[in-house]
Amino acid sequence: MAGYPQYAPEYKIVIDGDRLPDAMRGSVISVNYQDGIEGADRVEVTLANPSLIFLDHPLFAVDSEFRLSIGYAPGPLEEVFAGSITGVEPTFPNGGMPTLRVVAQDALQGLQRGTKDRAFRISIPTIGNFPLPDPIVTSMVAALDGLIPLPDPVGGALSTLMTLATFLSFPQFAQQNVRHQQNQSDFQFLTDIAQQNGWEMFIDHTMEPRGKILRFVFLIQSYTPELTLKWGSSLMDFTPRLTTVGDVFGVQARVWVDSLKMEFVIAVSWDYDRAAINLTIFPSLIGDVDDILGSDAKGKTVAVKPTGYAAAPFKILSELLPRLNNRLTGSGNAVGNPKIKASRVVEFEGLGAQFSGLYRVTAATHTFDGGGYKTGFQARKEVWFGSTPLPTNPRSVVRLQGAFSI
Repeated sequence: MAGYPQYAPEYKIVIDGDRLPDAMRGSVISVNYQDGIEGADRVEVTLANPSLIFLDHPLFAVDSEFRLSIGYAPGPLEEVFAGSITGVEPTFPNGGMPTLRVVAQDALQGLQRGTKDRAFRISIPTIGNFPLPDPIVTSMVAALDGLIPLPDPVGGALSTLMTLATFLSFPQFAQQNVRHQQNQSDFQFLTDIAQQNGWEMFIDHTMEPRGKILRFVFLIQSYTPELTLKWGSSLMDFTPRLTTVGDVFGVQARVWVDSLKMEFVIAVSWDYDRAAINLTIFPSLIGDVDDILGSDAKGKTVAVKPTGYAAAPFKILSELLPRLNNRLTGSGNAVGNPKIKASRVVEFEGLGAQFSGLYRVTAATHTFDGGGYKTGFQARKEVWFGSTPLPTNPRSVVRLQGAFSI
């Protein structure tokens, strides 16, 4: 967006391949685009509807393809949304101008229709059922829904390795790790898998074919800021929320290994001083968690109850990661910028040492109305972003440290 003044906000709406007619565009009161890492992205277009001239217009038929591009003139606009019209909401006021609101959502809304019952496994003679790794499961479900799955290479590899390690080390527990979709929509089923692996699931509207790429992103590896917002200029306002409620040292799970006739404790914690993930596995008979992990863990370790050894790593991740990343969150408004997108990293300046630095955008709302173009957002400061300013080598922020006692 550099190279020309940002004085002329611009948007383009295309429905079923046709640009919104000029007469209809002149009646637009507001355009609101909501982008998030949870649920379907959404666009709402509100039009003045004098004499109900747009009430039954064929252009606004439900299921029509809908595309939105935003930016500033005279520069090129960025297409940020590709979906379909899912609703038309007219108003018939007692006094004043009637309006018509057109709602469009991306392909994730289609995954919420209906429920299914099925299991994802391969039957191996004399051994039993081998669980399909989660990247394969998510890819199969997405493909059957007409989407193009794009699993994260790092997150997918970690998930596959955990599945294979469990099967090779304890085949009897692998049966418990078979994914079952029981009376769930595809959206809920995929959301559960993503949360347990530490992935974010969303439609990537920047890749071709637009609106069809379903991504599963392991966010721990992404540290590069997309842009910098400075309070007093590009950052209009920001309200951070720092809370220690729910703070934990780590998450532990106790699992019984029948073949060894022994109970093991699996503990995963975050080391704030070293910016590292600590993994500890030990037999429960040698001591309590607080004795093994040290005094810092006393009273600050959350216990979870997985269904077995195979499910323990996924259960721990789904419990630990949200707790780590909800310690410092915030919301604010910025000068309209298409680069502010959910899942992207933004750097804030001018907010002091504690509240400046890198944040992950979790939701963004781009609004065009009589006041111009503004972007509202919600963000979180993830623990693996490290200190402020950013370390020289961002890739070194996260390390995995292990301690195994058997």
